[in-house]
This record gives sequence, C-alpha cells and structure tokens, in this order.
Amino acid sequence: MSESPVETRDVEAELEAFVDELLACETYQALVDAREALEADAEAQELLDTYRETERELQDSEFDASLMSDLRDIQDDLSEIESVTRHREAREAFEELLAETNDVVSERIGQEFAQSLGGGCC
Repeated sequence: MSESPVETRDVEAELEAFVDELLACETYQALVDAREALEADAEAQELLDTYRETERELQDSEFDASLMSDLRDIQDDLSEIESVTRHREAREAFEELLAETNDVVSERIGQEFAQSLGGGCC
C-alpha cells in the first residue's frame, strides 16, 4: 500500500513542526549557549587545540607513554574549565533527548527507528 501525496505532505509538515519544536526547546538552546561560551573561551580553545594536536601526534606515532600522559594531563585541565564542562553536560542532555525521541518513534513504528537498514548496491 503506497502513501498518497497528501499523507506525505502531512508527514513532512509534522516533521518540520517537530524540528522547529526541537530547535526551540530548552535543552537545545542550552547546547547552543554552551557551544557559544566554549567558542568564546580562549583558554579552553587553546587547550582543545593542544589536545587535538597531541592526539594527532599519538595517532601518527608508535605508542608513546609520555604523549599519553600529556593527553591525560590536558584532559584533566579541560575538565576543570567551566565552559568545557557546561558544553559536555549540555551535549549529553541533548543526546539523551534525541535517544528518548528515538525510543518513542521506535515504539510507535514497531522497529528500531535510527538504525541502518543495510543496503548496498547488490
């Protein structure tokens, strides 16, 4: 049984309304605010750059205990910066909201919603 164009438009309209609600919700707004604060925090940005560079060095070389130690130290320093902690917590809260949304949709359609259904060319 195929969907009629009216039903497709209805689904698209409901999806658009859902996305609008999601973008307006407090959890998403907290994430946006936290991201902006993190991007404006020069100390955090410098440490994040150092973290990424150290991580690249670690990936590009054989195991190096001193680089691993440096990476842990940078992680510890990052965890003490308020804007980093706030962003992590806001991201986790938004991810939880999305997981809950996935659960509701999955339950309603009787199968896992956000999953790869496979595919491929053959």
